[in-house]
Amino acid sequence: MMLSWIRCTLFKWIVLLTPLALSGCASSDMNQYANEKPQLDLAQYFGGQTTGWGMVQDRFGNVTRRFVVQIEGRFEGDQGILDEKFEWSDGEKQQRIWRLKKVGSHQWSGQADDVIGQATGDISGNVLRWRYTLAVPIKGTTLHMQFDDVMVLIDDQVMLNRAVFSKWGIRLGEVSLSFRKPGQNP
Repeated sequence: MMLSWIRCTLFKWIVLLTPLALSGCASSDMNQYANEKPQLDLAQYFGGQTTGWGMVQDRFGNVTRRFVVQIEGRFEGDQGILDEKFEWSDGEKQQRIWRLKKVGSHQWSGQADDVIGQATGDISGNVLRWRYTLAVPIKGTTLHMQFDDVMVLIDDQVMLNRAVFSKWGIRLGEVSLSFRKPGQNP
């Protein structure tokens, strides 16, 4: 009887801890994108006007919200501002202003009012990996969720973004987003 209880308890711990252990394996090696073209120049791509269309999905794949974001980017030297204006499918309007700084040949850092601490970004080839903790208001409370964005420059006009968000290492959902420079034909 005791052996059965031990096996059951051990099995439960394995089931609970396996997703946490594997979540560390999910991160990609940025060096694998080093030779991908076109090379991403963050200031060049996000300078001026950019439009994005996106959706939020919960951990089960259900679309919970959709949005359009208008971005005005201004860069000077190693500093930049991204002024993002969101219009959500439920009518909510939201603004986030990123203050960016180039901190290495392929690294950026960023801050915004609803970002806890500092965001960090690494560019390799046509990919930007952007990580940060965002204060997200949900049903009268605010949760600090970790975001892991991977942005891929498809061509000079289009960028795709997939952001996985989690809390305490548990994946809660993702945001899928496409960006396009205005005035460009598909």
